Amino acid sequence: MACGEVMARRERPVLSVEEAQAHILSTVHVLGLEKVQLLEAAERVLAQEVPADRDIPPVTNAAMDGFALRGADVAAGRREFEVVGQVAAGHQTDVRVGPGEAVRIMTGAPVPEGADTVVRFEQTQLSDGQITLLKPPSPGANVRQAGEDVRRGQSVLKPGKLLRPQEIGMLAALGQLEVSVIRRPRVAILGTGDEVVPPDRTPGPSQIRDANSHTVAAQVQRYGAVPLMMGVAHDEEELVRQGMRSAVERGADFIITSGGVSVGDFDLVKQVMDAEGRMHFWSLNMKPGRPMAFGDVGGVPLLGLPGNPVAAMISTRLYARPALLKMQGRRSWSESTIIARLVDPITRKDGRRHYLRVRLRDTEDGFEAEQTGDQGSGILNSLVQADGLAVIPEDARHLPAGSDVEVILLE
Repeated sequence: MACGEVMARRERPVLSVEEAQAHILSTVHVLGLEKVQLLEAAERVLAQEVPADRDIPPVTNAAMDGFALRGADVAAGRREFEVVGQVAAGHQTDVRVGPGEAVRIMTGAPVPEGADTVVRFEQTQLSDGQITLLKPPSPGANVRQAGEDVRRGQSVLKPGKLLRPQEIGMLAALGQLEVSVIRRPRVAILGTGDEVVPPDRTPGPSQIRDANSHTVAAQVQRYGAVPLMMGVAHDEEELVRQGMRSAVERGADFIITSGGVSVGDFDLVKQVMDAEGRMHFWSLNMKPGRPMAFGDVGGVPLLGLPGNPVAAMISTRLYARPALLKMQGRRSWSESTIIARLVDPITRKDGRRHYLRVRLRDTEDGFEAEQTGDQGSGILNSLVQADGLAVIPEDARHLPAGSDVEVILLE
């Protein structure tokens, strides 16, 4: 590689977290549609309008077990009623309720003609086919009107709606057993490095098992995407190139690599990206995770993560997560955060934004955040022990114990 090319790379601007996120988001787009079975649609984004095919509830019905009667009788002061029939949920009755009459009724059963009020069983006394009201109900009490939830022909769900459990229930109520949703991104995950071996192999003295690919794959699944495990490309330019090309050939919508994005002699990911596509940036003002490459290969966005496992996981959270959510049609990808007090003081000199792994304690005075030991970017156990990431701003040189900080929740 020519010296000028190396210098050009080293002169690329160092981006803030927000600048990098905005750039990545500007390059990805919402994917196409697919039809799936109802339960497969959970946590997906709806891609069709769903009208109601009937009123819900379909008939005026009882909201409680009790007796159906005329509210006008109760308003007039009547307290004793003759029981002239009964009706259960899912059944009809041809009994008509007249003055001074009541019908025994179960929750969900249609309110018989003439009645408009239900008094609960426990508010009555039954004797010899008659009830006495112990606590008179308000006229119209305990009755659900036909169509009070949904009217026939009403547009109940619109495209862009995230299908939570309540939306899945509504779709079932509307008879929609198959729906159109935005498809899930296919994310190719490629490890790199001579020192990395698959988890089922015994590492040599200078080797490590491939934790990064599996950490990233689990994150990708959590964000709703489908991981494609591409294995590990060793430190040869042609092998890295083959790995990237294979990801494109397998139909990946997004590619994530780990390792090979720093300035070492064997950091080949940036080099191959330049040759096979475009590299947009590779240096960020954060810790851990300063070296990171983003660009595209074969028209597919590629996020090149650092090799250290903590940096790889945090970078996936900050940059891959919003991109993958956007590709699925999500309209919001904001983080779940809380404010917590630092247990220990923090002093820094490098002017980067720090993401500290912290354990949270819920106290009477709010949350406390305590660092989970060694904060090195290679200490994966610091994340295993962590509940969140404390965000230390770039301009915070010293934060005494007790300072409030924003914490990104990991759960």
